[in-house]
Amino acid sequence: MYQNKITLMPQDILEKEFKIDTRGYRLKEVDQFLDVIIGDYEQFLNIINDLEKEKADLLGEIMSLKQELRNSKLNVEVARNNLDNSEVTNVDIMRRLSQLEKIVYELRSSIQDENN
Repeated sequence: MYQNKITLMPQDILEKEFKIDTRGYRLKEVDQFLDVIIGDYEQFLNIINDLEKEKADLLGEIMSLKQELRNSKLNVEVARNNLDNSEVTNVDIMRRLSQLEKIVYELRSSIQDENN
């Protein structure tokens, strides 16, 4: 991912050779400093790779949790619909019972009136 953005790789630093001038730097000091840079550079690349792997794992976990959340929301919605349907059904039953009671009461009253 970062390969296109990073100009130097540790091997590039290791293999880099400078021209020596009459008043140049001490080669041993330059080599020691470049060795430190190479070590740090390799460490940075390892950290980046580890973080990329962790990021991929976390993104996978996020996707899994989002799917679980969607499923939970769907289950809640289904449960609400079932609850709403059962309430409507209960209300319908109560209405029907009330109507039947009225009919029975009216029939009973009319039978009693005929008998009297």
